[in-house]
Amino acid sequence: MPELTINGKKHTFKPGQSILQAALDQDVEVPHYCYHPGLSVVANCRICLAEVWQPNPKTGKLEAFPKLVPTCQQSAAEGMVVYTDSPKAVANQKSVMEFLLINHPVDCPVCDQAGECHLQDYSYQYGRGQSRFTEAKNKQPKKDIGPNVLLYSDRCIMCTRCVRFTREVTGTNELMVDGRGSTEQIDIFPGMALDNELSGNVVDLCPVGALLDKDFLFQQRVWFLKKTPSIDGITASGDNISVEHNDGRVYRVKPRQNDDVNKWWITDEVRYGWKFVHSESRLTLPSIKGRDAFDPLKPMEAWREAVAAVDTAMSACRSVKNKNLAILVSPMLSCEDAYHLARYALSIDAEAMLAVGPVPFQGEDKTFPGGFTIRAEKAPNARGVRRVLEALAAGKPVANAQGFEQAIASGKYGAAIVTGNYPSDWVTPALAASLKSVETIVAIDTLPNALTAMATIVLPGAAWVEKAGSFENATGRLQGFEQAIEPTEFAKSESQIALDLAAARAGRIAAGYCAASTRAEMAKVAGLECMANAVHAPEHTATVESDMVMVEL
Repeated sequence: MPELTINGKKHTFKPGQSILQAALDQDVEVPHYCYHPGLSVVANCRICLAEVWQPNPKTGKLEAFPKLVPTCQQSAAEGMVVYTDSPKAVANQKSVMEFLLINHPVDCPVCDQAGECHLQDYSYQYGRGQSRFTEAKNKQPKKDIGPNVLLYSDRCIMCTRCVRFTREVTGTNELMVDGRGSTEQIDIFPGMALDNELSGNVVDLCPVGALLDKDFLFQQRVWFLKKTPSIDGITASGDNISVEHNDGRVYRVKPRQNDDVNKWWITDEVRYGWKFVHSESRLTLPSIKGRDAFDPLKPMEAWREAVAAVDTAMSACRSVKNKNLAILVSPMLSCEDAYHLARYALSIDAEAMLAVGPVPFQGEDKTFPGGFTIRAEKAPNARGVRRVLEALAAGKPVANAQGFEQAIASGKYGAAIVTGNYPSDWVTPALAASLKSVETIVAIDTLPNALTAMATIVLPGAAWVEKAGSFENATGRLQGFEQAIEPTEFAKSESQIALDLAAARAGRIAAGYCAASTRAEMAKVAGLECMANAVHAPEHTATVESDMVMVEL
């Protein structure tokens, strides 16, 4: 591969790359604001300017470019020598930072971006110790530009990332640059609002605190947040995300770059659709129809009694009434959840009916000009659940939700295990009507609904951010995700519930659920060999310890 030298060290690069992209690929820091790999190059922030020398093709001698060159725009070339730390380059960096801070309010203590602001970082690294500007600053207005985004114009550095995003990625063109010089500002076109399905991405794109998320505004300081790599648990897209949380509570969801899936973007549906995780109506304790509610001060006793009740009901269904068992596995669950639940059902009844729960759809798939696609399918793992159930069914048909309803209504089944975990009410009148013929209904769900109201035994499950597992998206890509927070109060992951039920049936102590060991076990089953080596795990970056000194007041 061709090589260039940056600040005295040789680095390889791919033909066609800019100097800046080559540097970033090699983890060489070059300050930049306006450049983003998913957007066009405009070279208007000027902080990435560097001294560049290049071999003369005739003499072979290194010759300097006559002036500083924007590294985001200049193509890298074999033998090129670049200096971002030379006196000229450093003087430019200081001048750019001084220029950008002339009218900036410097309100870092009350800015949501503080702690992850490039203006803050570069001011510390490349700026001056104090401002030489003594005149009055220009004041720009604060604007409500859409249902999810606020614009603090006086913090804006006019990198135009947000404008290019609405032109090139979404094609909706809501944002523009208004005015010139020191009064220049970002604005929305008259009569328009920033209200497209990807609008929240402009907050991620903004390198300063100009564009802010209304939902996250003043909620948490970013240095207190912990990031856990996860996968979109609401739609079939399989978008890679980071769940940002603190003290067992999710505060925001942001995109995690994956060039093969969602690149740098996520939909607002995924960004804000996790709120049901902390719903006040979440199911937190098991319940048994016909008996008093369990004491929340004795959760272990509640679970012990509920698990024993399920085991007794399942044994009676098979040995006393000689009826079959049916299990409906929700497409909102992970592959590992489906595996443990189906294994448990088959251990009770080898002829148990296995079925995939309802798969919600809204409209049709929509692809934006930038190539990002919103999936109409609103379930993260319909394919993964079906893959697991078909492997365990060993050639027997696996029903869909309609097939489950028809079979249940026949009266052949004396017990049914039904799982939900949808972000909203999902039980159809047809499903509720068919289940009336079943004597024992075990509902495993996260939110109360018509099913939990009629169920014999209700077991509280966990949302996807409360457990680890894997999903198979609409393109067949298997992706692993990690547990971000503990399950709410006394809920458990569906895998752990299945392990508890299996242990009660065998008269032993239940093992703890582990996603990695479950995948290793699954890979031994014919048809599930992919679980050993085809699950894309999130890449982990080195943990950076904060140098902030915490002082208790």
